[in-house]
Amino acid sequence: MSVKSDPEMLTKIEQHYNKWKKTPYRYGGSTLAGSDCSALVMNFFKNKLSKNLPRTAAAQAKLGHQVTKPKAGDLVFFKTGRSSSGLHVGIYYANGQFLHASTSKGVIYSNLNDAYWKKHYWMTRRVTGS
Repeated sequence: MSVKSDPEMLTKIEQHYNKWKKTPYRYGGSTLAGSDCSALVMNFFKNKLSKNLPRTAAAQAKLGHQVTKPKAGDLVFFKTGRSSSGLHVGIYYANGQFLHASTSKGVIYSNLNDAYWKKHYWMTRRVTGS
């Protein structure tokens, strides 16, 4: 399902995880004290890629172009109905893993093939490069 990922992008995602991994989920939050999914993504793009993204998952879902085979740094979207927009977003890592702010576990890696994520998966969008 995945394509060859850029080692530099993998390192940037790992660094972002290492900084944010103890951060609890907080709807509307955008700091290490508490963050929601779209803020985690927004902070990654700003701090690791020097790219400004919109604040909400709904606005982020309109960026770039849709792809069928994710690579590191792509945005993965889910229709969960948990937030006002009903969208959840994460950053694709590799081998089905993606980084996100889980409502119950805070900032973690999860797997696209887990039953819950597979059921709610919507699309993958590439906002970096080609």
